[in-house]
Amino acid sequence: MRRRLARSVSGYRSSDPATLAAVRGDHSLMPGGTPPAVPLTPAAVLVPLVTRPDGLSVLLTQRTQHLAAHAGQIAFPGGKQETSDADAVDAALRETEEEVGLPRDHVEVVGRLDTYVTSTGFEVTPVVGLVRAPYPLKPDPVEVAEVFEVPLAFVLDPANHHRQSREFKGRQRVFYVLPYQQRYIWGATAGMLVNLAQVLAG
Repeated sequence: MRRRLARSVSGYRSSDPATLAAVRGDHSLMPGGTPPAVPLTPAAVLVPLVTRPDGLSVLLTQRTQHLAAHAGQIAFPGGKQETSDADAVDAALRETEEEVGLPRDHVEVVGRLDTYVTSTGFEVTPVVGLVRAPYPLKPDPVEVAEVFEVPLAFVLDPANHHRQSREFKGRQRVFYVLPYQQRYIWGATAGMLVNLAQVLAG
């Protein structure tokens, strides 16, 4: 697992083609789809893999309903990369600590997934980290309604990767959905989870 996730998050790209990060995004599932023709804003999220005796799980957040953007959606902790951040890792760990109170010394960064470009103009670096359980949490009540875990085995099963489509601002949009129990994981978060499954499957 560590070898497959061992992609640089600081600008350096290995000469091993198996470790190179590609670019995907909301456009990837559309025939001839292209990234949005707008300036992209760098962002980073943490893909936290929690180590438990019965196996790994993925930590996710449910955003609060009153937020101006992506209200109520399920997401990884993370956000916009600030000029004060050293790199994408620093941004992902800072945002995670601010959103859910998970200290960075509880996270062992092991690599990254493919860069994900959103239709809203963000270029997201998904940083993968192992989280020791038990771990302290203090969710920000303004941004986070709930923190929960999904078994990694569920994410790895291709039978749980569903494609759906809907019209958005006059354009047809195709996206992944991972329905887990009563939760609706979709969009960029689902796309990154599918990428995680693909990387770990080799």
